[in-house]
Amino acid sequence: MTIKIALVDDEQLILEGVKLLLSLEKSISVSITSNNGRDFLENLETLQPEDFPHIALVDIQMQPMDGFELVEILRQKYPELKIIILSSHYKTSVLGYMVKLGVSAFLPKNSDKKTFTEAITKVYQNGIYFTSEDHTMLLSYINDTKKNKGLFNIQDELSEREKEVVMLICKELTNHEIAEKLSLSPRTVESHRQRILDKIGAKNTVGLVIYAVVNGIYNLPLKF
Repeated sequence: MTIKIALVDDEQLILEGVKLLLSLEKSISVSITSNNGRDFLENLETLQPEDFPHIALVDIQMQPMDGFELVEILRQKYPELKIIILSSHYKTSVLGYMVKLGVSAFLPKNSDKKTFTEAITKVYQNGIYFTSEDHTMLLSYINDTKKNKGLFNIQDELSEREKEVVMLICKELTNHEIAEKLSLSPRTVESHRQRILDKIGAKNTVGLVIYAVVNGIYNLPLKF
């Protein structure tokens, strides 16, 4: 299976460099390149299902549409598309904000080839790539109440059953597998999943995993 990648960056040199870097990997193919968010959205609308990318590598600072706005639109229109932020602006506040939007990984532009390919592969396989540095930065962000203003908008504490469901989701079990393990119906598991997302204010499973990690429900293998 070839992992199809989309690159969105307003620096042509970055686009060409990353595309060349990834072209050396047999399991990765760059199928779309765009210089800004608007062009990327237009390109996505013209694609056939079989050509749709699995992962989008998105820069933050772009014109006329920046990466923040683009990610919000992508999360609404294409929730199945995994997103990796590729940026030189690798700051704690950016990390926290983008996690809340459900981004799968964050890569500084000065990352080496090994990190690039590892992140892409793990995001494709597991939906998330989370390094020890990410973990440290995220905890710092969460503990700074003046900055974070609540990474997760907790409405109610999770019940023990919901924590069990969260743990199994983090272990990548499907709704049917979770249902069998907990002697529940798949419909009940799906209800639990949606209720949990509503409670913590997360956009998707990525946010749920991050919530579980920072709250000690699940220990995510770093650079797994």
